Amino acid sequence: MERRILGKTGLKVSVLGMGGLFVSKIGERNREHSYKAVKRALELGVNYVDTAPNYADSEEVLGHALEGTKHPYYLSTKVGGRPQPFDPKNKDLLRKSVEESLRLLNQNTIDILMVHEPDRPGQYDWWEDYDNFHGPVCDLLDQLKSEKIIRFTGLGGTTAYQLPHIMATGNYDVVLTAFNYSLLWREASIAIIPEAKKQNMGIIIGSPLQQGALSRRYPEIDTGAWWLSPQRQKQFKKLYDFLDDIELSLPEASLRMVLSNPDISTVLMGARSVEEVEKNVKSANAGPLPPDILESLREIADMVPFRPFEEPFGLPFGRSYAGPWHAR
Repeated sequence: MERRILGKTGLKVSVLGMGGLFVSKIGERNREHSYKAVKRALELGVNYVDTAPNYADSEEVLGHALEGTKHPYYLSTKVGGRPQPFDPKNKDLLRKSVEESLRLLNQNTIDILMVHEPDRPGQYDWWEDYDNFHGPVCDLLDQLKSEKIIRFTGLGGTTAYQLPHIMATGNYDVVLTAFNYSLLWREASIAIIPEAKKQNMGIIIGSPLQQGALSRRYPEIDTGAWWLSPQRQKQFKKLYDFLDDIELSLPEASLRMVLSNPDISTVLMGARSVEEVEKNVKSANAGPLPPDILESLREIADMVPFRPFEEPFGLPFGRSYAGPWHAR
């Protein structure tokens, strides 16, 4: 599998990485299926594995799956969300969270430790100084680096325009951006990718399939996804028709479009099974898409260049959706 340099870390990572969210119980898989999926990914050349404390039991699953493997890999996890009640400004508790990650992952060191959701203070209020985006977690990262417990640091976020301001401090080695760079959502190209290049940060793309919205075709597009704007529905139909014309599957187009950007170091797959791993690896190994197809996909993406205000963050294809007023 192709390798790319992960920014200033200098690590040579596989263009396809293993995301740890759906090998956890969140993915509704039993442990054996998850272990086999991770091991198969490594066998096929995947050497970057990502997880986080708040991905249910993902760290523990990966700790078992990676144990004894002969295949080289780089491992990233995050700090945030543990222990509960979570206090993002308590450095002692943050260190205990990292120690727990090491225990669950069965590791002595972590290649990359990321601050999770640093761009959403409503979720984790990390910073005491918002002018410089500094808080106790920054001091902890410095200490862990000096103690050689972690090798590199990163940011794992989901906003398109808040995250680049934190990146601009120059204090981090990599950035993981999720939900903002895929076939139909490309906000990361506006500020995140340019700032990452300026800071020589490795760029990791999460959720290239928009947590399932681009994993398969949904009948709601034709029968009425009322929670989507009319223009977004037209965009989906245009995408489906175009992929029919070029005889390319939606998941393969999604992965290969992202990997066609040479600025991207690796893209995380959310595979839950050996079969899904093998399909994703086959798509990645097919290489970048031809320029004419990329241009047509860009034109389709430009139909909705910005996420509509009322669009649900996680599109509820295939399940009931009561709307944001349901909790009132």
